[in-house]
Amino acid sequence: MNYVRRQDSLAAFVAVIVALAVAAIPARAQTYKDLHDFNPSAGDPSNFNSGRLAQGRDGNFYGESRNGGSSSDGTVFKLTPSGTTTLVFSFDGTDGSTETGGMTLGADGNLYGDTLAGGSANDGVTFKVTPSGKQTVLHNFTNSGDGTGPVNALVLGSDGNFYGTTGNNPGTIYKITPSGVLTTLHTLSTSEGYQGGQLIQGSDGNFYGGMNLGGANGYGTLFKMTPGGAFTVLHNFDNTDGTDAAPGMAEVTNGKFYGAATLGGTSNAGVIYKLTSSGTYTVLHNLNGSSDGSEPVVLTLATDGNLYGTAISGGSANCGTIFKVSAAGHFSVVYTFDGTHGCNPEGYLTQRTDGLLYGIANSGGAHGSGSFFSLNIGAKPFASLLTTSGKVGSKVGILGQGFSKSSVVKFGGVQATSFTLTGTTYISATVPAGAIDGKVTVTTGSTTLTSRQTFIVHNSWSTGAALPTARMGAAAGAIGSDVYVVGGYNVSSFLGVNEIYNTQKSTWTTGAADPNPRAFAAYAVVNKKLYIFGGSNGSALLNLAEAYDPATNTWSTLASVPYVQESASAVADKDIIYVIGGQNITNYLTTVESYNTTTNTWTEEAPLLLAKGWSALGLLGTTVVAADGSDSSTYLGDNEAYNATNNTWSELTPDPTPRNPGCYGAINGKLYVAGGTTPTAITLNEAYNPGKNAWATLAPMPQAPGFAVGSAVAGGNLYCFGGGIYGQTVYDYVQIYQP
Repeated sequence: MNYVRRQDSLAAFVAVIVALAVAAIPARAQTYKDLHDFNPSAGDPSNFNSGRLAQGRDGNFYGESRNGGSSSDGTVFKLTPSGTTTLVFSFDGTDGSTETGGMTLGADGNLYGDTLAGGSANDGVTFKVTPSGKQTVLHNFTNSGDGTGPVNALVLGSDGNFYGTTGNNPGTIYKITPSGVLTTLHTLSTSEGYQGGQLIQGSDGNFYGGMNLGGANGYGTLFKMTPGGAFTVLHNFDNTDGTDAAPGMAEVTNGKFYGAATLGGTSNAGVIYKLTSSGTYTVLHNLNGSSDGSEPVVLTLATDGNLYGTAISGGSANCGTIFKVSAAGHFSVVYTFDGTHGCNPEGYLTQRTDGLLYGIANSGGAHGSGSFFSLNIGAKPFASLLTTSGKVGSKVGILGQGFSKSSVVKFGGVQATSFTLTGTTYISATVPAGAIDGKVTVTTGSTTLTSRQTFIVHNSWSTGAALPTARMGAAAGAIGSDVYVVGGYNVSSFLGVNEIYNTQKSTWTTGAADPNPRAFAAYAVVNKKLYIFGGSNGSALLNLAEAYDPATNTWSTLASVPYVQESASAVADKDIIYVIGGQNITNYLTTVESYNTTTNTWTEEAPLLLAKGWSALGLLGTTVVAADGSDSSTYLGDNEAYNATNNTWSELTPDPTPRNPGCYGAINGKLYVAGGTTPTAITLNEAYNPGKNAWATLAPMPQAPGFAVGSAVAGGNLYCFGGGIYGQTVYDYVQIYQP
């Protein structure tokens, strides 16, 4: 992390020698244990600059050292939890040298890492190594657009690829597949920062990190970057609030990060800070350089809800400290290094699934070359997932201990019927049918280990609390974490009811009812308001346009739709809402009208190629897609694209199952269409991919909802409310699809 700014020095060596005469300082509530003192003369590795230990499938730790091995170019080594050391691989320079950052366990069971130098151009490599010691160079950096000097630990992204940074100026942020295909995602300018940049992937899918130098003031930056490489500086350090922030951060709760800047602050000994995903920065603690340490590095979020980190120096022996930061931001020292049992801890603390924290001190100990230690914080054993999302039928690696053939694995409470056991520390389980989002548990006898991560089941359906008023033809709109379900038809009457579903709590409340009860209207959300157009009140077709504002819980009447209609569909593109198709009293329509929400005016646009109502609409990029529907005589698979710039429609690959769609919505560039009638009610779920101009069949709905289902997209999920068969029955279903 701080490989440029911090180097070994004579002063640090003298501090170690002096510290050897100091008695060990007892732990405060937590229990520190020196597990192994490294001895290079006996073949041990040494010089563990900024390293992270990775727990392997076998329950042991794997790390990197800069020195040691057959060529003295560094090693990959294994440590048992009790402290037995084994060299796994020795670097010789051609395959890497100056190892930095530590190891990352891949989903395939191999270990992945970087070296700062070595390789074909001596600009560093990214490599993988098997637990048995077979090393493969995945990429030789050559400073030809890919950067030079990769630093820090690789991050295993949710997409199965690894993400890392190069440290020189200009630095780069890159993605590399497990097979070694590297893509440079972003090349940093000096104003964006340089040197360092440990990444983490946030709960929003973006990557966050810090830089040692550069930025507006020259003291480094904090940033976020999308998986596609869009880079945003969130904070520019000015030294008074910290500098040297390459150690990065940990996410405490969604969108809230805690991190360490190694230097700067009131004593130039570093700071602990809080950062929001929108860029609000707060200093939580200025280290004083003495009792609470100096030069803090990476924070680790432990299962007790606190964050733990190390300070490289400071403390009574100038050998550093281990500190704790509570979720509320309170700082406290939990152990002070004494030299005899380790000195200068430069790397991460890793929480093993036994609940203990483990780490490495870079110097001190019986041989002056560092120590391997544990810290018991009183946390319970837990399970750790190698992948945190997947489809039903996919395999998920689970780390832990005490596993056996009689273990029971559950995903969100649903038992897996198939798993493979490796020793007592690793299980590969198959995601079972019916699995839902939630924690994964492994129960062996009377012991249950619960995953610290939530597992997300993709291409899956779940159910929410039932719709209080069963109906079809309701309007639905997601605003924040709430979905407003308005109006509809319950076989006997047309409704104005406004029921509000909280997607996070799966609970219902009510809002102001629509003063004009109706069903089968077009609807869309713009600027946190729900717009509803046309529809039927049972006596007449309507051209009424209204908007509901949740902030004031009020309804307002807008400029009327230019024609009366029902069964039209609507989609929003920025401030413009397109109302498409439908039927009037005598005919199905090709009509397309755009409504400007800022000027309250209507404009007639180019018509559909085919007259139809009940279309499934979605904005895919900049293109409006209108799929399926019906006319006066048949169900349609017709699929059309509207280009607003050219005001033209074109044909797309039709849906292979013509239908009146039930529920629909656009998510991540695809149009999802679920349920509907053909004329019988179906559970079919499909997605249209415009990149391939093709349809794919997905997991079916749990219940066939008929058609005229209230549809909304919130949090990347498709929500389907009610539905029915006209004149026969209506449903109270709340069905939720997670792509």
